[in-house]
Amino acid sequence: MARRGRIPLSERVYLDLRRDLAGGVLVPNERLGEERLAETYGVSRTPVREALARLYADGLLERHADGLYPYRPRVEELGDLYELRIVLEVRGIQRLHSGAADTAAVKAELETWQRLRENPPEPGAELIAADERFHTALLAAAGNSALADMLETVHARVRPVRAIDMPTPERVATMTEEHIAIAEHVLSGDLDPALTALLAHLTSSRAHVLDRARRALELTKLAQAVRE
Repeated sequence: MARRGRIPLSERVYLDLRRDLAGGVLVPNERLGEERLAETYGVSRTPVREALARLYADGLLERHADGLYPYRPRVEELGDLYELRIVLEVRGIQRLHSGAADTAAVKAELETWQRLRENPPEPGAELIAADERFHTALLAAAGNSALADMLETVHARVRPVRAIDMPTPERVATMTEEHIAIAEHVLSGDLDPALTALLAHLTSSRAHVLDRARRALELTKLAQAVRE
């Protein structure tokens, strides 16, 4: 019988694998073998098998003929994921029209990004995590945890792509100002301007990621056509 408050082994392995997938620790083109993963995480194959099944159901893994691999979105799939982000987050703002927001969470995010405006963070995993927390908190404030959970899954599927596309200081500054503006609109009850600002923010992010992904593919094709 498991002790109260103790995380089950399969849950721990699931969380560890999910973290390492998002952080690029697990190589995208390397098969996720149960035996190797069990050795890496210091567990038996059973919790690894259960964790892999959950990650596959989450859409974070894809099945090839020889087994499971980390999910690697195609360009068109990236566009679809960002469209889903837009649908989820817009619905969150719409829900705020009919109910009270969790203003404490939104205020905390506003204060965080005001601090980041004064001390801009370096591009990297921490900035990506902070950006994701902002959007998840904003959606959670609408009172539907299922929407927020779905957004976290979308973040996890897009994160490996974002992790290799570090923003410039100018883009970091723009992101910061847009987050602050969205949070201020929500806290003041100006939900229509909040929705407009959020849509512009997400649409711009989607266009940038798709453009960078297409350029990367073209460069890959170019690299394959030449040699040293």
